[in-house]
Order: sequence, then structure tokens, then C-alpha cells
Amino acid sequence: MYQFNINNKYSFAINSAGDNLLVNDNRVQADIKQLSPATWHVIAQHKSYNVTLISLDKVAKTAQIRVNDNIYDITAKDRFDLLLDKMGLSNLTSATISELKAPMPGLVLKVFTEDGATVQKGDNLFILEAMKMENIIKSPVDGVVKAIKVKPGDKLEKGQILLQFM
Repeated sequence: MYQFNINNKYSFAINSAGDNLLVNDNRVQADIKQLSPATWHVIAQHKSYNVTLISLDKVAKTAQIRVNDNIYDITAKDRFDLLLDKMGLSNLTSATISELKAPMPGLVLKVFTEDGATVQKGDNLFILEAMKMENIIKSPVDGVVKAIKVKPGDKLEKGQILLQFM
């Protein structure tokens, strides 16, 4: 069982029962042919659709697809996500942290952010040199930088606080 949300507007429950595809508990017949790793041709209800995968984030369970000339943003929930929602535990998957610590000893080469800056998960925050290799430290969460505790040229120990989030 999967729950798909399309453009934050439409919601579909999709399930399979044997060889049958059920959409909102209605049986749907479709002829699907994969043309390339990111392209499919679908014939359903006597209509033809060209589907192209534009982007996919497996961790966040989101995708963007093009169907003919229309682009759709999709979010998916599997049976485990739905169970967590039902139990009221879905907010446990969103991480909140108050500080970012050095994952290894090293030298701060560059700082990409500043106090008060809004950062998103995956944004570059620092470059650390360790064992003659440059390592980019990325933000593990969306948040606002409260205070940066290091500057370029600082030597770090593993576990030392790099920055604090609000």
C-alpha cells in the first residue's frame, strides 16, 4: 500500500492485489513499457502517456515527473509511514539538533555560513582538512545558525562544536 500526493492537491492510494493494480480501490489496467532508465510509455483507458522521471529523492520519498507536457511533484508514503502517521509518531522522523560537531580532527579551511543565516539540509557549511584531504561538512537539518564556534585556520578535535542552531 502506498499513498501518493500529487502537487499537494491530489491524493491516491495505490495497492496491488496479485497482477491487479488498485488505485483508490478501483482496478486499473495499464500497458507500461520502459523505454529508458527514466522514461516510460503508458497506455491506460485508451489514452497514451509519455512519462519521464525528472528527479528522485529516495530518502525523502519525493519525485518530479513529466507526463506528456505537464510536470508533477509527487510525495509518497509506504505502509510504514502510514502506520507512523496513524500512531501519531510521524514527526519523529524530522531531525532537530542544536549543534553540529566535528566528525574528525582536522583544520578548518573555509566557513560558508554566518551567524543568523538560514540553511537547508545538505547546504555546505565548512571545509575541513584531515589527513591531507578536504572534507565538506554539510548541514544535517534545515535551520537557522545561532553561532559559529570556529574560524578558518582553527585546529579541531573530534566532537568539537562547529556551530549551534537556534
